[in-house]
Amino acid sequence: MPIRVWKSSIVLLSAAALLLSGCGNPVENKTSSATKSDLSGVTLILGDQAKGLRTVVEAANAFEGIDYKVQWANFQGAAPLFEALRAGAVDLAPAGDTPVLAAATGGTPLRIVAVRRSQSRGIAILVPADSAIHSVADLKGKNVVVSSARGSISQYLLIRALANAGVDEKDVNVGFVLPTDALSAFNAGKIEAWATFGIYQAFAEQQGARVLITGEGINTGLTFITASDEVLTDPLKRKALSDVLQRFAKAFEWAQKNPDEYARVFAKVNDIPLDVSQRLRSWGDESLLPVEERDVQALQQVDDLFVEKKIFPHRVDVQKLTDTQVFSAESLVLSQSTATK
Repeated sequence: MPIRVWKSSIVLLSAAALLLSGCGNPVENKTSSATKSDLSGVTLILGDQAKGLRTVVEAANAFEGIDYKVQWANFQGAAPLFEALRAGAVDLAPAGDTPVLAAATGGTPLRIVAVRRSQSRGIAILVPADSAIHSVADLKGKNVVVSSARGSISQYLLIRALANAGVDEKDVNVGFVLPTDALSAFNAGKIEAWATFGIYQAFAEQQGARVLITGEGINTGLTFITASDEVLTDPLKRKALSDVLQRFAKAFEWAQKNPDEYARVFAKVNDIPLDVSQRLRSWGDESLLPVEERDVQALQQVDDLFVEKKIFPHRVDVQKLTDTQVFSAESLVLSQSTATK
């Protein structure tokens, strides 16, 4: 397994500028020269985690014909990604529910503009295949590593799972390790139990890790696309962002219709074995959609729990964090109808 490849992809904020690489060149817009002149000077810097967005966009060729420029900045986890958003180094940041809340609690100037829906199978607490731990209750007195930081989706799973099993959190020794480092340690037998997600979880499972519990029925399964206040208050960048989100949605639609091809592209782009990529795809399709009231309520419930547990120092009003106009159901329908003409 190319662990060294993943380690080399760790991105710190100080090195973010080195990872910005252009994607797509402006092309002539045959339908509106006015739009071309409006957006030709716009550049959006798209933050990403583990190339999750970039891979599906490039696989679906979703940015063909854009009138603006985009650059990608890839990060290993949500914490450095939101540091970049706060510093103005990226314009857009995708992350799970709890990292978004953590960033908002810390004062990062962001707004939720879209939601990615997926199954919560891609979040889990893992143990080695030969571990004596066979239930969440067995975690009492054990060391559990959470990836990647306090306030992560993995920590939310652990908190809720322990509560459901009647285990006091104080009776579990919890540590926080970035996922690439944790993956190496877990494979080396140095971690008793690991709460993790996504590609890191898939790698571990493929090598024989046993799933103690998944996020199904516990985690929301929601990933949110957030944008900086600066982008949303700039009329031209806001217009370009609206187009980007519509193209994201179409890219995920393509991935649903072409799962085998997407798995092959994902494996190649991320330099991972095809069977790991296929495992990820088997956990359920993803879709990108406008934010609905149910998403706001689900996220608020997560925030309320973390405030209750004193993980977050104060409550945030999720409704006020949300901008539903830049990517609305109406604009998505219009975009889809235009594409089919």
